Amino acid sequence: MGQTPQFASAVVSMIILGIDTATDAVSVALHDGDVVLASSEIRSDRQHAEALTPMIDFVCKQASVELWDVGGIAVDIGPGLFTGMRVGIASAQAIAQVIDVPIIPVTSLDILASAIQTSNDVIASVVDARRGEVYWSLYRMTDGKLKQVGKPQIGSPEMCAVDVLDRGQSTLLVGTGALKHETEFRERLNPVLPALEIAEDKYSMPLASTLVEIAHERALRGEWVQVDEVVPMYLRAPDAEINWATRSAQ
Repeated sequence: MGQTPQFASAVVSMIILGIDTATDAVSVALHDGDVVLASSEIRSDRQHAEALTPMIDFVCKQASVELWDVGGIAVDIGPGLFTGMRVGIASAQAIAQVIDVPIIPVTSLDILASAIQTSNDVIASVVDARRGEVYWSLYRMTDGKLKQVGKPQIGSPEMCAVDVLDRGQSTLLVGTGALKHETEFRERLNPVLPALEIAEDKYSMPLASTLVEIAHERALRGEWVQVDEVVPMYLRAPDAEINWATRSAQ
């Protein structure tokens, strides 16, 4: 369905609250359709739930925005840390339900790729999945827009490297998985690819300041969902399920 002029105008000026807790970074941001009004970030692998509410209060005060002024919630749906993902999604759903607004879901892989500027042909978002594995997806710029050219996957760094090698193009790797397994990626990719770069640490985790920029573009296209339609991107069963399955098989 097409948007009416009044509706489109409302979306352009919509304030979006972004929540990102899918990795070790916890971040929150507000976007008014033009700029990021305020943002906050901490790095912690165990305090997502405790940190999130005070951070939301902080960015609202910094931007002089009441929660009721927010017209949409953007949330990182993963892949990433299972507990962190659940905290972020549950918080987004709770707030969206209270203030009666839709949710714009965005993957952590999209956020990582969107945050980086590069002249390389391919961007590989690579997130540490622990257990010696990584989550990844491939992107490239086409007509000035970022396009996903490979579906999100999970596997060993070697499998990720093979996927990159199959394209045979200059590539930039970004994310915690790229940094954690940098030596292996360089050994496998440097001798073959025309060029290889690995983004520095400040780009290694998805942040809400990038999330809200993506979300605003998607809101203009009507790409939002209702509270009960948010689906986390689980590329692997949660560790609790894996541990239970292992114990049951013994």
